[in-house]
Amino acid sequence: MKLKKIIAAALAGVCCIAAAGCNNVIADGSDMENDSYTEDTQTGVSDEFNTEITAMELTSDIKIGWNLGNTLDATGGSGLSQETSWGNPKTTPELMQAVKDAGFNAVRIPTTWERQMDENSVISEEWLSRVQEVVDYAYDMDMYVILNMHHEDWYIPYADDEEEISVKMKTCWTQIAERFKGYDERLVFEGMNEPRWKNTDFEWNGGNDEGREVVNHLNQVFVDAVRSTGGNNQYRFLMVCPYAANSGESALSALKIPDDDRLIVSVHAYIPYGFALANPGSDKWLASKVSCTQEIDTLAEVLDRLFISKGQAVIIGECGAMNRDNEEYRAQWAEYYFGKFREIDIPCFWWDNGAFISGETFGLFDRRTNEVKYPMLLEAMMRGASGESAADDA
Repeated sequence: MKLKKIIAAALAGVCCIAAAGCNNVIADGSDMENDSYTEDTQTGVSDEFNTEITAMELTSDIKIGWNLGNTLDATGGSGLSQETSWGNPKTTPELMQAVKDAGFNAVRIPTTWERQMDENSVISEEWLSRVQEVVDYAYDMDMYVILNMHHEDWYIPYADDEEEISVKMKTCWTQIAERFKGYDERLVFEGMNEPRWKNTDFEWNGGNDEGREVVNHLNQVFVDAVRSTGGNNQYRFLMVCPYAANSGESALSALKIPDDDRLIVSVHAYIPYGFALANPGSDKWLASKVSCTQEIDTLAEVLDRLFISKGQAVIIGECGAMNRDNEEYRAQWAEYYFGKFREIDIPCFWWDNGAFISGETFGLFDRRTNEVKYPMLLEAMMRGASGESAADDA
């Protein structure tokens, strides 16, 4: 695969984006002309897509995921310095290899595109190339990859802005989808990250009717934009979220999933909040206490009832419990949490933002040495994700 990409990159220098009149053979073997760029001229990737696999089968195959947080989704700097503007080092293949060696078989790559767009919402070639390079680090290791839109300030879901946002959503996702058109089923697109009314009473409480309806509409715009690019994107698995990716039943019930059988519901759940995310919060969690496990058990029941039991795949795209010098308790939490959702074939992705000392301390890998800082926590995560957890007996 790597050799094919190297050869294609050389060819791309001859047959560039402007040469849009070239005929291209897409992964299903059919000829297709594209008035813009295509996967052959743009990426050189034309991998065969397994069209037989279902969304539920794909999520079942994802054992456990890891987030490359606070990196490509950072919002400082300019140009490529955006990646390191929040203090994390430049991502390397060695880091991705360490993540795989630790037992993760999927990586979520949060990405902020807004700062890399011109006034017409055209994404810079330099940024697209860097994002693709990072995607390829994991993809070439046969890992699943989720690529998203993360810290964007332009898709705040107000009805008055819905038309303008929809146009931009279509423009941006069309470019991203074209760039990665030839990748196979191991690359998943996620339309939005936590779309919500920022700095309002409705930000984190599950939203209101207006916000939820706009999010539902934007999910449809995202799906339509990707599907319209053809090639492997006709079949690509796509993630859609409720308002703010909220894990409350009211927000989940309000999600209107587009009519498409290759979609995955995206949910974020840092629960119980007092232990996982609150600052200040509790540093103790015990699997033997119902008061500790109740929120996790309730969410598992809700996701099973609303989605899994109906054949609708789900991924918990972000989860974690902050470091409070309490690795033993975090390990108990992780084994129970990852095990509980593994029981119903929902894979969970640890949110690693590279932070260990201050702020939201979800760091797991030291990205300068590629070493795991909390081996007990990691081992517990893997036990739970492998179905070896004693969650049922707790």
